[in-house]
Amino acid sequence: MSEIFARDRGWSQAYLSEQERAEIEHEAECYPRREGLCIEALRIVQQHRGWVSDESVAAIADYLGVDAAQVESVATFYNLIFREPVGRQVIYLCNSVSCWMLGCESLRARIRDELGIDFGETTGDGAYTLLPITCLGDCDHAPALMIGDRHYHDLDSARLSELLGNDRGTEE
Repeated sequence: MSEIFARDRGWSQAYLSEQERAEIEHEAECYPRREGLCIEALRIVQQHRGWVSDESVAAIADYLGVDAAQVESVATFYNLIFREPVGRQVIYLCNSVSCWMLGCESLRARIRDELGIDFGETTGDGAYTLLPITCLGDCDHAPALMIGDRHYHDLDSARLSELLGNDRGTEE
């Protein structure tokens, strides 16, 4: 998407909130060039909105003075930048070889049974999205997963059910 296309659609830096722009400017102090801010700007927008839309990519590009294709390439490279809406809690299920050998598929089945979702899906109430992740770096304690920013390992189906029950009870 070109900057001209973005402007023709009415998307501009005004689409970024004052708070988002202030946070991006705060991060800019750590970077010698504005194009280096792409990942931080994407992270900030996602933190405020839950995901990064095409309009947000165009607004970030316009604000940083870079091509929207550059921002898009950064956004699609990182698996923790969401380009589609996700649930309030994202469950990252590690599907690396170690986790696969030690039972991640049974955990995936338990999530399907309890939440009714599979990889790439979100519960009807918008509470959870299940995503695969290649490695959580916890191979010696596989299988592992994350719920939001909380990391769990040495899991079995019973422990997962407990975690999902506890997590549902603490949602805001």
